[in-house]
Amino acid sequence: QVQLVESGGGLVQPGGSLRLSCAASGSIFSIGVMGWYRQAPGKQRELVAGITSGGSTNYADSVKGRFTISRDNAKNTVYLQMNSLKPEDTAVYYCSADHKYTHFRSWGQGTQVTVSS
Repeated sequence: QVQLVESGGGLVQPGGSLRLSCAASGSIFSIGVMGWYRQAPGKQRELVAGITSGGSTNYADSVKGRFTISRDNAKNTVYLQMNSLKPEDTAVYYCSADHKYTHFRSWGQGTQVTVSS
């Protein structure tokens, strides 16, 4: 079992920045890919960014050039640096961790990000 705890959400003005953190505990040796997803009201949950244990990354087209995902394996933590935030980035952001062999996905509880003036 993997437990994930997100932090760093909040209210920010358009054009501002936030940094989300996700700390993993439990069976951390089993973690492969980690990622960030988001879900806005009335919409489906969507992938924002993912990162492998080796550091390879992928991003949704809507956040490329603005968001950066990183991972500190020593601290079992994944980060999402969000710059140039837009109102359409408003959502609950969820951290995910995939089991490296079974690909079972664990989820965090989510953290609210609101971009508004």
